[in-house]
Amino acid sequence: MTKDTKAVAKKTKAVKVVKATKKTVVKTKKVAAKGRGRKQVVKKELEPIVLQPPRGMKDILPEDQPYWEQVRRVSEKSARDYGFSRMDVPLVEFSNLFNRSIGDGTDVVEKELYSFVTKGGDKVALRPEMTAGVARAYLQHGMNILSKPVKLFSTGPIYRYDRPQEGRQREFNQINYEAFGEQDPILDAQMIQAATRLVQSLGIKAVQVQINSIGCPVCRKEYKELLVSYLESKASKLCVDCKRRIEVSPLRILDCKEDKCSQLSAAAPQSVDHLCEECRVHFKSLLEYLDELDLPYTINPRLVRGLDYYTKTVFEVWSGSEEGRKSALGGGGRYDGLVKLLGGEATPAIGFALGVERLIIEMKRVQAKPYKGPKPKVFLAQLGELAKKKSLRLFSELEKNGILVAESFGRGSLKSQLRVANRLGVEMTLILGQKEALDGTVIIKNMVSGEQETASTAKLIDLVKRKLKTDNVVVYHEEHTNI
Repeated sequence: MTKDTKAVAKKTKAVKVVKATKKTVVKTKKVAAKGRGRKQVVKKELEPIVLQPPRGMKDILPEDQPYWEQVRRVSEKSARDYGFSRMDVPLVEFSNLFNRSIGDGTDVVEKELYSFVTKGGDKVALRPEMTAGVARAYLQHGMNILSKPVKLFSTGPIYRYDRPQEGRQREFNQINYEAFGEQDPILDAQMIQAATRLVQSLGIKAVQVQINSIGCPVCRKEYKELLVSYLESKASKLCVDCKRRIEVSPLRILDCKEDKCSQLSAAAPQSVDHLCEECRVHFKSLLEYLDELDLPYTINPRLVRGLDYYTKTVFEVWSGSEEGRKSALGGGGRYDGLVKLLGGEATPAIGFALGVERLIIEMKRVQAKPYKGPKPKVFLAQLGELAKKKSLRLFSELEKNGILVAESFGRGSLKSQLRVANRLGVEMTLILGQKEALDGTVIIKNMVSGEQETASTAKLIDLVKRKLKTDNVVVYHEEHTNI
C-alpha cells in the first residue's frame, strides 16, 4: 500500500457515518481527496410534521357529513326550483380581479386576501368570495347573449385571512346565487325569498331579513359627503380603523362592531333619506313586493355590506327570534356596476351567499334533522378464499340492480360477520361459503326469524327483490332522497 493510498484510507475511516432516522435525510457529496474522489455523508434534519391543518382550517369528519349532505341537497334543489344553473369557478384568480371589484380599501383586500406570486410570476389570490369570479366568467364566456336574467348557482370553499371564530374560519364554504341582466326590483324580492326559503327548508324556521338601500353612484356621492362631514366632526371618538376609513371607505364605518363606533353610527345620516328618484322608487317597489310575499323584514339603515361593488339593495338573512339569540347566516345585494367595471357593458345584477358552516351550527342549535341516507337491508357474508372471489361479483350484481348491500370483506369468521349484520339491522344475510361457491348457490338467512334457504345465484336477484318489500329496495334515483 503506497503512502497516498494509506492517507486516503485513514481519512475515509475518520468520516462519521450517519444513519437515517424518521427526522433525517441522508445526502452524499463528493469530497476531493488526493488521488481520487470520495463521498461524505451529510446529515440534514427534517422539520417535524404537525398533525393538524393550518389555523382557521378544519377537517369535516364523517359524523358531520349528514349535515353537509343535507345542505348540499337542499341548496341544489332550491337552485333548480328557482331556475338557477350550476357553474363552478376556480379557487384561484388573478389578484387584480379582487382588487378592482371588491375595492382596495376594504378589509377583505387589505387584510384578508390570500395572495401570492406563482413560479411563473403571476400575481394570484385564493378567492375571498365568488361574485367577482362569476362575473368574470359571465363576461369571458359571452353569457350576455343569453336570455335574461342569467341565473347562476355555485358552491365551494372561500378563503380569508381573518381571525378564526365560530362560524368564520379562514377556509369556509358558501352557497352562492347570482342573477345578471334584470334591474326590476321583483328580482330582488325573489332573491330574498329564495335565500329565506333555503334557510327554512333546512329546518331553521325563525328567520329575519334585514334590508337597506345604499343608492347608486349618483345619489351616493351626495350622501357620502354628508356622512364624511358628520364622521369628521366625531373622528376623535372613532376606533383606529374607522379613522382611516373616513377617507377610503366611509360607509364601512356604519358596519363597525366597536361599541363607540356603533353609537356614533346610530345618529349618522341614513342613506335611505338621500336616495335619488330612481333608487327611491326601486326600494319602495321592493318593499311592496316583500309585503305581497308576506315576507317579514326590518329596514336597517346601518346595513351596508363590506364590498365596494354593492349598489341599491343590500340585505342579510339572520336566524333567531326577536327575543332569542340571533346570528347572521349570509347576505347579498345588487352590484349593477360590476360587469362594466370588469370591461363589459352596463349589466344590472344581484346575488347572495350563505355560509355553510354557519347554517350547520344553527341547524344543530335548533335540532334540525340532518340528511338520513338509505340503510342496507341485505348483508353479504363470505367464508373461504373462493367465496371471497365470488362474493365480489355477487356484490356488484346486487348493487347494479339497485339493492343496497352491506358487507364486511376481510373478516375471517362467519360469526363476526353475522354480528356486523345484526348491528346494522338488516333483514337478510346472504351467506357464500366454499361449498356454495362451488355449487353456484347462496344461503339466504332471515335475520328476524332465523330461517334459512338455499337459492341458485342465477335466480338470487329476483328472489331477493321479492322478499324485500318494495319500499325497502333502495334504487339510486333523485326521488328517493329525503329532502
